[in-house]
Amino acid sequence: MKILVCISHVPDTTSKINFTENDTKFDTNGVQYVINPNDEFGLTRAMWFKEKQGANVTVVNVGGAETEPTLRKALAIGADAAIRVNTVATDGFSVAKQLAHVVKEGGYDLVIAGRESIDYNGGMVPGMLAALTNANFVNNCISLDIDGTSVKAVREIDGGKEILSTSLPLVIGGQKGLVEESELRIPNMRGIMMARQKPLTVLDPIEATNETSSVKFEKPAPKGAVKLVAPDNLDELINLLHNEAKVI
Repeated sequence: MKILVCISHVPDTTSKINFTENDTKFDTNGVQYVINPNDEFGLTRAMWFKEKQGANVTVVNVGGAETEPTLRKALAIGADAAIRVNTVATDGFSVAKQLAHVVKEGGYDLVIAGRESIDYNGGMVPGMLAALTNANFVNNCISLDIDGTSVKAVREIDGGKEILSTSLPLVIGGQKGLVEESELRIPNMRGIMMARQKPLTVLDPIEATNETSSVKFEKPAPKGAVKLVAPDNLDELINLLHNEAKVI
């Protein structure tokens, strides 16, 4: 089984976010980048398929040379090879087109993507990728078992879970539940040394028009001052909730 894991290069959630050029560009100065958490759950599950079923695992990213340390980390975790499509990822549809070309050229059976990246939270790439490659699709996937070409998947839905039967080829939008946080892997020294010997292929992008563009970024409004209400003053609390907070 050939598995392709889509890896997004995203800012660490502890990074301080700023914008430049009149709030039209993201300021990358001093920002630490990591593997997108939803993608990391998928990568760890792919490692399980590699170790238990002999799968071959390739990771792919659409981005510039600055994303290669993130791909090298994925190789150190255990992926067999990496691919970087050499273009800036600015639009979900164009990214899906680039990934679809990689999938078709590589003949992958299973594509594991995160349900969304934690930077733009678009949540659109996995579904579009499935449509562009004519593959089955399971989003919000929290469990995945494969026997031959038969697949049993579980996805999270409002108020519960849905158990699905499908088949390869398959694209999933994965999240926590594919593995737990305690199962995530930290590269060891041996893995880091071996990663240096593994292939990282840089591909030229195919022609793909961006359908959307970012006009301006805006930070959330700062939190207002806290008002304290005495425990025995319920009338004042109700008045504030109703007339000021407008939550009742």
